[in-house]
Amino acid sequence: MTIRPEPAVAMPSGAEFATDGAIHLNGNSLGPPRTTLVAELDRIVSDQWARRQVQGWFSDGWLDLPRTVGDKLATLLGATPGQVVVAGETTSATLFNVLVAACRLRADRPVLLVEAESFPTDLYIANSVARLLDRRLVVESRAGFDAYLHEHGDEVAVAVAAPVDFRTGERREIGPTVALCHRVGVVSVWDLSHAAGVLPVELDANRVDLAVGCGYKYLGGGPGAPAFTYVSARRQSQVDFPLAGWHGHARPFEMSPTFAPADGIDRARTGTPPVLSLVGLNHALDPLIEVGIDELHRRSAELGELFLDCLAERSPELAGRLASPRDPDRRGGHLALRVSQAERVENALAERGVHVDSRPPDLIRFAFAPLYVTHEQVRRAVEALCDAVEGVR
Repeated sequence: MTIRPEPAVAMPSGAEFATDGAIHLNGNSLGPPRTTLVAELDRIVSDQWARRQVQGWFSDGWLDLPRTVGDKLATLLGATPGQVVVAGETTSATLFNVLVAACRLRADRPVLLVEAESFPTDLYIANSVARLLDRRLVVESRAGFDAYLHEHGDEVAVAVAAPVDFRTGERREIGPTVALCHRVGVVSVWDLSHAAGVLPVELDANRVDLAVGCGYKYLGGGPGAPAFTYVSARRQSQVDFPLAGWHGHARPFEMSPTFAPADGIDRARTGTPPVLSLVGLNHALDPLIEVGIDELHRRSAELGELFLDCLAERSPELAGRLASPRDPDRRGGHLALRVSQAERVENALAERGVHVDSRPPDLIRFAFAPLYVTHEQVRRAVEALCDAVEGVR
């Protein structure tokens, strides 16, 4: 593999992240914090909360944080301002809110379609929404998903997919799937949790209807960081969210007993924003935006290719267990190997200072978050992997 010259935009050094000297190849589960996060949180607590108490909502921009962070995140998602909000919920609650709203857009159709390979939460929430709204849930394989849209699209209200398979990292191109949905009148909903911050998704250009994603993986917002909601501008006046919280009201401080949805993306807001969590996510986004999503993706793909090249040289047999596409253009930010006793190998790697994660029955995932993973760390991780696999045999 030929390593290309360093980009014009310099990557942050690993020292800017609190990794405790470990090699973090599990940023697709939880990224490490920036070393300046503690100071930023202390500033909010000491200079704003402690001094101004409730007035901080108005004088320090706390009330605006869901939109402030949303507009910042939009630059990584290929969306213009005013289409992304971080209301403060978990990914599960956010997906529920979006799926019900999407189904309400096509109340005349009986089917909710979801990929069988989806993250379990997506399957659970889709099943719950289908039962709640008396829709028929259809779960199809990756290939069967498109076939079902071709053959039965006129029955489908909503189709839920992800641009990155959470197990193998295999990509699904967003544009062709959205185009197919729109040809047959289907509302497209995307789970961007394993793509946001590492893969260009171009939501506006691809004419996505609605999308959700978490804030703690490649975005680095911290454990349980709140999820985001994207609603395209053309859909915002139509969506009717089931979670009608007071911050989604057109005039929240009137305290009206009757809900009137806010204009635009603000109608996706619900309750009082979790300020400290939003501050953590806001702080994490700055270096990602400075580098830009195209360069982040280029660097991640380069690190993944280096990993595979080093592995092929060190252990061709282990390299042959790749469960992900070999073509980097068909992968997201992580790849997976099929390894027997995967959980034991994961634990053995952790003892060597290399953090990965395993998924049953036999997958180990390696994520190449571009802000804090280096070429040298990749080489060391390959050596540690080969030693760990040998050690558990």
